[in-house]
Amino acid sequence: MNQPNHKRLFTASRIALVATAMTFAIRANLIGELGTEFAISSENMGIVVGTAFWGFTLSILIGGPLCNILGMRRLIYFAFIGHISGVLLTIFSTGFVSLFLSTLLIGIANGFVEAACNPLIATLYKEEKTKKLNQFHLWFPGGIVLGGLSAYFLEQLGLGWQIQLAVILIPTISYGILFMSQEFPLTERKSSGVSMKEMAAECATPLFIFMVFCMFLTASTELGTNQWVAELLGNAGIPSILLLVLINGLMALGRAFVGPVEKLLSPAGILLTSAVLSSAGLYMLSQSSGYMLFVSAILFAAGICYFWPTMLGFVSEYLPRTGELGLSIMGGAGMLSVAFVLPYMGGFYDIQTLANLPDGANLAELKEFSKDTPEFIMLAKARLAAGATTLKYISLLPLFLIFAFGWLFQFMKKRTSSYSFQKD
Repeated sequence: MNQPNHKRLFTASRIALVATAMTFAIRANLIGELGTEFAISSENMGIVVGTAFWGFTLSILIGGPLCNILGMRRLIYFAFIGHISGVLLTIFSTGFVSLFLSTLLIGIANGFVEAACNPLIATLYKEEKTKKLNQFHLWFPGGIVLGGLSAYFLEQLGLGWQIQLAVILIPTISYGILFMSQEFPLTERKSSGVSMKEMAAECATPLFIFMVFCMFLTASTELGTNQWVAELLGNAGIPSILLLVLINGLMALGRAFVGPVEKLLSPAGILLTSAVLSSAGLYMLSQSSGYMLFVSAILFAAGICYFWPTMLGFVSEYLPRTGELGLSIMGGAGMLSVAFVLPYMGGFYDIQTLANLPDGANLAELKEFSKDTPEFIMLAKARLAAGATTLKYISLLPLFLIFAFGWLFQFMKKRTSSYSFQKD
């Protein structure tokens, strides 16, 4: 039997994550445009966008526990087919239903990427899981940067949203070719002889349940905001897609150099610091305008930078017997929370927009007016105020995390061994 090619598998995994991230970035940039073209409200567009997270949750919770039964290779093939078919169906969408179904397919594909690649990397690099998971997950914000910049420049060239979406096919085909005919290892849990029953029992421990609860809030803070920030700040005086690019570019940079941060702070310390910075950054975003938004975005990016990979790294490092099921539950919990929060954010944004318009104003009718008309300017001002209020409201999520991770930090400090709490 051939040995797994670590370098090729790691490279292919990162490109698969780029494809996943580009679906987030490009769709985030198109929320307003698609809503206008197909006459879909912000709340219903939140439902459409949130469907990707439902699909992700479904596939990762099915694919993760069955990773060894189905095989990592099959999960990657499912992801490849889902990305190709989902992008094509989106390009040829005609309204809410087709957008909903295509987004669901893409979400399922995204989930299979995580279900296969997280345990794959934890297995390939057993001695440096947190570091390698951060280096892998840097390609999520990295992919958002690539997707955001491609969407921006294609838009400047006057090319339609269909062309922007078609760009996602480039990394999709690339990772399909790289994974082709590769040998995959057994997961760490399987090779260590931990049974499915033991793995499931470990996922019922208090510390793991606590981390799942925190994952709901960290994912909503990071991914929920990233999906809506281009729309919420679309009238703030700068190209808001570039704000999304800045946030995710800084996240990618931070994850690339996670080593020194990990030496300075423990995983629990990283999470506590992240909660403080992300809450402050969100509040500043809600209070800023013009190019001061970039300063606020830097603070917010520093806050959310390490959330997702450090949450996974913490579980993989300190609760290794949870295996691929633990990683899948964590990822699924994160995406499930975003699926819930996105429509809520969209509905809240609509309510706040109406609250800043004159009584009797019709939101759907105002969207039909062209730029520079009094009606368009009135709507833009209302949306700017509504976006600021929405961001201020979201800043409460990481505020709760400050207390949660403060407790976790103290809890971990009292442990004399990284794994001693497994004996409790």
